[in-house]
Amino acid sequence: LRPLQDKETGSLHPLSRIQYEVEDIFTSMGFQIMDGPEVETDYNNFEALNFTADHPARDMQDTFYVQVNPAVLLRTHTSNVQIRVMEELTKSGKQPPVRIVALGRTYRNETISARAHCTFHQIELLYIDEGVTFADMKQTLLHLAQELYGAQTKIRLRPSYFPFTEPSAEMDVSCFVCGGSGCAICKHTGWVEIGGCGMVDPVVLENCG
Repeated sequence: LRPLQDKETGSLHPLSRIQYEVEDIFTSMGFQIMDGPEVETDYNNFEALNFTADHPARDMQDTFYVQVNPAVLLRTHTSNVQIRVMEELTKSGKQPPVRIVALGRTYRNETISARAHCTFHQIELLYIDEGVTFADMKQTLLHLAQELYGAQTKIRLRPSYFPFTEPSAEMDVSCFVCGGSGCAICKHTGWVEIGGCGMVDPVVLENCG
């Protein structure tokens, strides 16, 4: 047997390292870390988030269903956590503010390539309080980007659509490889899309009480 002191120590998985880094960034801003199940109901994954019954995301070719009736599936986003957090708040009789961050695996029936996989990770933020504006969201996301990719990082928000936010935007960061000058990673645009964002749609708030 090798002496104990000669044993090699392990290291954190890269995904664990980035998860802890992101959690540290948001806990420093007062966010609480939350988690939710990866096997979820259709209600928490789609219906409560204002997805219509005929929304393409609910099709069998896009979502991994565990059973069809009642619908149980592998969550397609970490937005199921915000539904559970808001419903628990309503049940307990507590009032906002709510400020949570949830990180975890998500699943979609994607064609596997260098840029996509059927299993991937998402960061979910939820901030509910009086007087919260789109500008608050933008500043929060800018802080995240600069903490992750460096103080020189810029962001841009492009109008988009999601059933559970209004208004909605896609978020890009200035390329962290070429600095925005253009390369293969950013497809020579100088920008890399890293996620979607928006203000919680009032319908979702009503669905959760």
